[in-house]
Amino acid sequence: MAKIKSGKNGTRKEVIIEKATQLFLEKGFAASSMRDLAEHVGVEAASLYNHIQSKSEILQEICFKVANQFISHLEQVEASQSSAIGKMEILIRFHIRMMLDEYESIYISDHEWRHLPEPYLSNFLNQRRHYRKRLGAIIEQGIQAGEIKQIEPYVAVLTILSAISGIESWQRSRKTISERDMEENMVKFLVEGLKESQ
Repeated sequence: MAKIKSGKNGTRKEVIIEKATQLFLEKGFAASSMRDLAEHVGVEAASLYNHIQSKSEILQEICFKVANQFISHLEQVEASQSSAIGKMEILIRFHIRMMLDEYESIYISDHEWRHLPEPYLSNFLNQRRHYRKRLGAIIEQGIQAGEIKQIEPYVAVLTILSAISGIESWQRSRKTISERDMEENMVKFLVEGLKESQ
């Protein structure tokens, strides 16, 4: 029976989660079985249960790791001395880089969270809702300071996040635009769209 080989910088469980992320991206969470995952990892299905309890546990790990990355970064930005528009540029760049560098995990978090069991589902949705409110609060601060044009913060947040999620199409394409050009053009478009005309 083959053993799960841990990576250079990861545990066996992390290897399983990485392989599961790839599998969920290819087949979707609902259509992926533990047997599929075992084949993807290259071990017997029984071996997986030495490291994880269920497919749902893996989904929880993926979704909350992504959520915690965004929240941790947001907290750093909120505590910085940057202007509101400066904070939004930093946050927009982070979202873009995550879509470029951590695409598989981001995709699973964005598309498969509906399969989270309770209480994890409610927790995840509350975290996401709270995160968006905090982004909206930064935009509101910018409006009050005259840096950001008069716009409904909720609409601005929704527009920005929706635009960045569009990188998914680029990820699935032939990539005729480089990552750098993607990032710089998107930042320019979104940040300039927020700025109040001077």
